[in-house]
Amino acid sequence: MVHRIGRVVALVAAVAVALAVVLLSPFVLEEISGSKGVDWNRLSQIGAAYGFTSAIVSALALAGVAVSLVVQNRQARADQVQGIRSYYLELVRLELDDMPLYQPVWGDTDIVDPDQRKRHVYADLMMNYAWMGFEIGTIRESLLRDMLAGMFTGEAGRHYWSRAHASWIASSSGSRVGRRFLAIVGEEHARAVASGPPTRSPVVTPPPAVPAAGTSPAWRTSVGALIGLGAGLALGSLLRRNRR
Repeated sequence: MVHRIGRVVALVAAVAVALAVVLLSPFVLEEISGSKGVDWNRLSQIGAAYGFTSAIVSALALAGVAVSLVVQNRQARADQVQGIRSYYLELVRLELDDMPLYQPVWGDTDIVDPDQRKRHVYADLMMNYAWMGFEIGTIRESLLRDMLAGMFTGEAGRHYWSRAHASWIASSSGSRVGRRFLAIVGEEHARAVASGPPTRSPVVTPPPAVPAAGTSPAWRTSVGALIGLGAGLALGSLLRRNRR
């Protein structure tokens, strides 16, 4: 995009210089000829010879303006798309923060395990990041293939693409860049599947519960009560003997 804007600016500058040369050419000719008080009617007739050149310069100027408008329109469109995607990413982050609360809003899913649901949503974020980077040119094809190769090595990445590829085809196949992106993803997924079974996702075990301050297990409470009861009985027996 920066290179395109630079070319447009250079074209407009060249057109401006050409127009300045055309407008100043009669005065330059008068200075070169060394004659003063020439007949401007005669010069106008001579200047008619520049009509063809003037038409070309005007056409170039009009083409420069048209290209500039096209570039501005594409930039505005890109800003709109970027805004929509940023809003979508915020919604996904909210879902990740509280899956049981927000996930049912997206509809029923066949993913029962909550950890697998989180991996699916995270894989969707990764795929959207790869798509946006590839679309604007910050992620080249070699880097994209490397990212996808690592993603499809694992079980979670393959499960994600098997569930989401239909929606990706429906949403991204309308442009040349989108079709190329989908082709690359399909190739890397097929290559990973052909290489062998995926790496299984580790089972996430919750950390052991830490008892809150001031609490103790039930068996400790029971032992303490028995010790207190025994000490009370022994003390009572000792007091009775002293009284005797």
